[in-house]
Amino acid sequence: MQDRAAAAGAGLMAGKGKGGRDGAPTIVLRREEAGGDGHHGGAWKVAYADFVTAMMAFFLLMWLLNATSDDQRRGLADYFAPSNVLGRSATGSGEPFGGTTPNSDGAMVSDNGAIRIEQGRAPVRLDIEDEGPSDALPETASVAPPQPAGEAVAHGAEARPPQPPGKAAPQSAAPAARPAVPPPEANAPAAGIDAAAIGEAALRAELGRREAQAFEQAAAEIRAAVREDPALADLGRQLVVEQVPEGLRIQLLDAERQPMFAIGSAAPNERARALLAKVAAIAAKLPNGLAIAGHTDASPFRGDARSNWELSAERANAVRRLLLEAGIAEPRLQSVAGHADRMPLLPETPMAAANRRVAITLLRSSPGAAP
Repeated sequence: MQDRAAAAGAGLMAGKGKGGRDGAPTIVLRREEAGGDGHHGGAWKVAYADFVTAMMAFFLLMWLLNATSDDQRRGLADYFAPSNVLGRSATGSGEPFGGTTPNSDGAMVSDNGAIRIEQGRAPVRLDIEDEGPSDALPETASVAPPQPAGEAVAHGAEARPPQPPGKAAPQSAAPAARPAVPPPEANAPAAGIDAAAIGEAALRAELGRREAQAFEQAAAEIRAAVREDPALADLGRQLVVEQVPEGLRIQLLDAERQPMFAIGSAAPNERARALLAKVAAIAAKLPNGLAIAGHTDASPFRGDARSNWELSAERANAVRRLLLEAGIAEPRLQSVAGHADRMPLLPETPMAAANRRVAITLLRSSPGAAP
């Protein structure tokens, strides 16, 4: 539009220029005001304000959830939607089968939240004799001694005069007060002691039974380990594993042509070392203490420099060192002793090779629990 106005103005100026008085062009300025567009309205502002308000409420809710504890949030929830079912009834006389809510209009609901039920102490039972003659007495009720004939004396009341036959005795206005019977625990301390002793004995017996089962399993594993090793299979007859009152005893015996130690020496041979390694691997699985004892036959030493006492003790100590090297913890060792020829395995033949042996005993945890 402005271009058309400028072109028209230019044409007029050109026409007037030709016929002008002084030959100067005439300039005509035409101004036209263009009308603006209509007002778009402010509906978007309302929607934007609602969006901003919703976001502010959302972030405020997130902040409140983060700043409050679980108990505080539970209290707020109970305030707006009470979970106290017992407190919803106004008087307790509602209409449970009427199909309506138990809360009548205007009923007040407690704002203390949900009712918490805590387990209290067990009530003390007072065994008081019943009034009725046909009621059975409780087991813990005490039986009163028999009264002499013609006497009817009640605790805390005077004796009533005898009534003639056929006439019932008048009932008193209120039953006479009777002293409370203390609980049975106070009347029978010996019974509690007996119960504790019985419980302790039963526990000891159960522990002994489980320990015996563990020993039996260990003995079976030792025999199987020796039997399955081709290099040690023939030594099975020189290995004696048995349960004794002290515990599980494992004995390594000498044979006539298969000794565990050289004659007069405390150093075990290679096969004895391998056998002890098998025993130690299984004994390490049990927590029991160990006792090691060395024994010899009745063969005397030549000279007075050494004796069977030194030899048996040295052999027991050598076995101790091998067990420690195989993984047995040192605190488990309870004793290491040498008994010389004082405890022969075959008393009838004191010179027998089986008397030369080393005994390893897995001690019981409680000696009284032996089966």
